[in-house]
Amino acid sequence: MQKTWFITGASRGLGTHIALAALRAGDRVVATGRKRENVNAVLGPDSDKLLAVSLDVTDAGQVQAAVDAAVARFGGIDVLVNNAGYGHLGFFEENTMEDVEAQFDTNLYGAFRVTWAALPVMRAAGKGQIFNLSSLGGLRGAEFGSLYCATKFALEGFSEALAAELKPFGISVTIIEPGPFRTDFLTRESLRLGGKTIADYDERRAAQQASFESRNGFQPGNPQKLADAMVLLTREAEPPMRFIAGKMAVDGADAKFKGMLAELDRWRDLGVSTDGDMEG
Repeated sequence: MQKTWFITGASRGLGTHIALAALRAGDRVVATGRKRENVNAVLGPDSDKLLAVSLDVTDAGQVQAAVDAAVARFGGIDVLVNNAGYGHLGFFEENTMEDVEAQFDTNLYGAFRVTWAALPVMRAAGKGQIFNLSSLGGLRGAEFGSLYCATKFALEGFSEALAAELKPFGISVTIIEPGPFRTDFLTRESLRLGGKTIADYDERRAAQQASFESRNGFQPGNPQKLADAMVLLTREAEPPMRFIAGKMAVDGADAKFKGMLAELDRWRDLGVSTDGDMEG
């Protein structure tokens, strides 16, 4: 059955690959980006299967207008992909409150705004699927990524709670947790750095920046394969709560879960002992 996708951040990176995969599968796509012309430049002109829409996810008015345009054109939204976002790198102490607010406004609050706008449409249809794009950084905190990881951890908690709230309406939620993929994530267009510098961090900052720059273009993940996998997940009767993509992410998640279980076992007795005496 043909589905209608609504994808944020579709003008480049993984968002473009997701849109192309959905179109290859014969589905209809509402592809959004900050500039509509950039979306058309990578996906082609609007057609009976494609509608490009300008959308800045930090603008609630644009969000509602984009959802309204999708419904007017295709009659509904079957698959919502909250993909728009960017990575803010830097040691926490070298960031500012403005850095925090900007990172959360796009990566987390942007997903909130789009989801709020799309849910009435999905509830009315009694079906739907939401993909929230997280990261291995949503499972495991990483040095130099405190703000980015904070948004992704928050997105994951939101997604778990949302899944429980929406299940009675026939709407599923899947968290996509990629490791490093060959997109433009490590380019200047997708990364931002903290504006302050503190001398104590100079050596480590230089090493971290050099490490990220050296990885750009050499990430092992294939974004087209991830996009194709997401299309397959829309054909599943019971899609997963989490989809961890790429061997580095799978191995990283495995190590994180094993470490958490080992720590739980080590401190289990002390943790249980903190329960109060309910007698009397």
